[in-house]
Amino acid sequence: MSIEPLNWGRGSTGSALADPVTFAGPDEHQRWSLPARSADLSHIRATLTDADSLGVVITGARGVGKSSLARTAVMELGPEVFTLQLRNTLAGSKTPYGCLAFLLARLPQAAMGSPTAILQGITSLIRNDAGGRQCVITLDSTASLDDMSAGVLLNILLTRTARIIAIAPNISDLPADFHWLLTERRLTEVRLENLNELQTKQVLLSLLGHRVSSSLVSTFHAIVGGNPMLLKALVAEQQLAGNLILSDSVWTLRDKVVLDGGTGLDDIVRSRWARESPETRAVIEMLSCARTVSLTRLTGVFGTDIIADMEDAGLLSVARSDNRWVTLREQYLGDVVRSWLSVARRRELRTRLLGDREPDVSHMTLEELIGFAAWTHECEAELRPPFSLAAAEAANQLFDPRFALTCAGSLKKSDDEWVAGQRQKAASYLLLDLPLQALAALEDITPAQLQELADMDFAEVVAAKCDVMVWLPEHKSKVPELLDHARERLGVKRGVKLSWPDPLAAAANRISLSEFEYHAFTGNFGHIIRDLEEAADPRLNNDLWFRMQSAIILMEALSTMGREMDALQLMRLLGGQLSDAGHIVGLREKFSIRAFTVLLQAGRWRQCLDLVNPPRSQEARGLAFRTSASELSTGLAYVYSGRGATALESLLSSVAQLELRPVMNTLQAAYAATAFAYAQIGDAGQARKYLEKLRTARGECTFAVRTVTNFCADMAGRWLGEADATNRLLASAREDIVEGRFTLAGISLLGATVNGSEEDYRLLENVAGHRQGPLAEMSRLIAVGTRTKDAKVLLAGGELAASMELDVVEARCVALAVDFARMAGDSGSARIAQSRLDHLSSTVSSLPIVPSSGSPLLTARERQIARLAGRGTSNRDIAQEMGVSVRTVEGHLYQVFTKLGVTSRGDLPGLV
Repeated sequence: MSIEPLNWGRGSTGSALADPVTFAGPDEHQRWSLPARSADLSHIRATLTDADSLGVVITGARGVGKSSLARTAVMELGPEVFTLQLRNTLAGSKTPYGCLAFLLARLPQAAMGSPTAILQGITSLIRNDAGGRQCVITLDSTASLDDMSAGVLLNILLTRTARIIAIAPNISDLPADFHWLLTERRLTEVRLENLNELQTKQVLLSLLGHRVSSSLVSTFHAIVGGNPMLLKALVAEQQLAGNLILSDSVWTLRDKVVLDGGTGLDDIVRSRWARESPETRAVIEMLSCARTVSLTRLTGVFGTDIIADMEDAGLLSVARSDNRWVTLREQYLGDVVRSWLSVARRRELRTRLLGDREPDVSHMTLEELIGFAAWTHECEAELRPPFSLAAAEAANQLFDPRFALTCAGSLKKSDDEWVAGQRQKAASYLLLDLPLQALAALEDITPAQLQELADMDFAEVVAAKCDVMVWLPEHKSKVPELLDHARERLGVKRGVKLSWPDPLAAAANRISLSEFEYHAFTGNFGHIIRDLEEAADPRLNNDLWFRMQSAIILMEALSTMGREMDALQLMRLLGGQLSDAGHIVGLREKFSIRAFTVLLQAGRWRQCLDLVNPPRSQEARGLAFRTSASELSTGLAYVYSGRGATALESLLSSVAQLELRPVMNTLQAAYAATAFAYAQIGDAGQARKYLEKLRTARGECTFAVRTVTNFCADMAGRWLGEADATNRLLASAREDIVEGRFTLAGISLLGATVNGSEEDYRLLENVAGHRQGPLAEMSRLIAVGTRTKDAKVLLAGGELAASMELDVVEARCVALAVDFARMAGDSGSARIAQSRLDHLSSTVSSLPIVPSSGSPLLTARERQIARLAGRGTSNRDIAQEMGVSVRTVEGHLYQVFTKLGVTSRGDLPGLV
């Protein structure tokens, strides 16, 4: 049976409001959700000041913030406006003049003789109280208004005694005369809807006072459906539970949200629960446990009428799929109700829905598999081995490794699915950054069990072990040997083609793919690129799984080896084929990861942002793992484009999440990118802080992550004026040239040659000749223009950079062009270059190069700012110390850099 406390009907939301969030002032209690309602507030304010308007009607569902918005609108009118608060309750709706009773009590006995006298008396009383000021009445209506009160209010409006802000769920809840005023446009309706995800973020920023991670925003929005009142209650609950924490100025979640019914959100649900019928409660209980149920099965248990009524009432959502899966529209409702149910009640509901039959695994989506497995575990029932394995695999695909471990852990060693379950365990441990545990899970598989496996199953175990070993330095070098032994066990040789779909051919292809993945992990693309091209050729390879997986790796290999345009062409081709290969597990995720690398290396940062889409899942399962990677990718796209200030929003959120939940050792890339972003905006102190953090976070990672980490760290050091940073970039470029990785070499050289030698520019030009695309041509123009001091060539490079929206690189080109044009007496080019540089100086926080010609002496204020900047003080701190705006500081620093001919703050010490 359900656990039904005696106070279910009390409907109190007191504890929902009394949360641990602190506010800045007495009025903040009303204003915390206003950032998301600024447009509505402006609309109300404009309407109340319109001479032809009689007021506003604010409508919307319970909890969307109607009353708080009305109170704020009235408060912002100021003391020159007299305000009157009326509230119409259920009891008041049955009493004449119910909402006006307190005014009725003030009338003299002579004014009580007739309804007309009462109407005139109350109107006169309000005018006297207003004392000549404009009057605004707020009517908070939770029930139908009685006729006598409606008549008085209508007279007050029509005689211009006052304007009104009426609050109701719908306009149908207001008197008929109000409908007439709405039709005549003398009253204006402002309809409030639940918050969208962006508005939810704005509210959380207002409520919590610091940055919030995307996983926090998406998770909370999914749970409460954008309802502000529920959102505030959820914040309070998660703070009390210690799950909502502040990590380095970013609010994030320590673990997934569990609603245990302990605070205000529970009270809100109980109040709503009390108003529902027993049949509706039973359906809610069923769906809270099952998460999703097919429409046919649900109507078979409860009948069509009750399900249709609940859908009309907005309680249920029916998917437009073949099975018409039914879910609760509001996730929080199911989460709270589920916490009330005893194990016995959960089992009773499960038996009622399923009987003795379990659903067919092959016809269930990933979310449905996980939901059914979770329900079974919550019932403390046994999940059949095929279901346990399928649910573990589904959980890993949806980035929920802990639940995957729970499912795989229920398998017994005697089960046929146990070996496959160990592979899922290993995959889960890798997602949790626990490679030693992952290897231990695979080593639990005995040689005898391996010997009994079919060829393909054996190849999958070997592949899983390779995936783990590359993350362990002491085991990584043993991968080639392991693959050779696997080929011996299968009786196949490298390079010998077998006839697919023969099972042995499929197993051999799986081993070959592991070899490709190993070399890609280590960055040894030159060793495998020809084999990858052959494996990705549909004329030579009929194995769709092997062909697509190989082509995705080839895409990154081509990009890294200087064939950027070939890589982009292959990326577009593969993108069109993904839908045909939708049955291949994890293919789309692998494509997205490597496509991001291809776009980033080609300078297509805008397309990188288009590729990085936040996850959308009904239960927001695995958001903590997905959004940290998503935000890191977003930050990298911005920081590579030179937009450090914009990048910080995503990068700091990513760091906060990755520090709590490591994902594939990408935290080091987040630290390095954050340091680079701070360096770009001139905040040396914060940049050095994250470089120091990076030194403690080193470890095994993919070649792509290692490349990004080293580049960002070295570029941050170069912007900070570290002498060794440029040498590290040059050394990295020469190493990449030896390995044929010309794209990476070109990117490093572009960063290293801001103040390079003639030899460096010749090397940059030579590397550009081994590459494809506009980024290579831009690098060549910069090398040639700088080496020959040709302003026109540099302006052409700047135009190419502008077309790719690489503002910092464009600034570098035109700044050099200014000096070279002046030296050559080319006033036309100098004028063009200076104009473009002046325009860029307003958008680029810290110019990589400033013109050095014609430098006058520093003013006293410029010298003061230069000294502070040279000590590593941020622009914001300088502005506060000197009592000027940040924009003023930026302008003075631009002049300082121009006059002194320096390119970074690190060059200032000793010059001022």
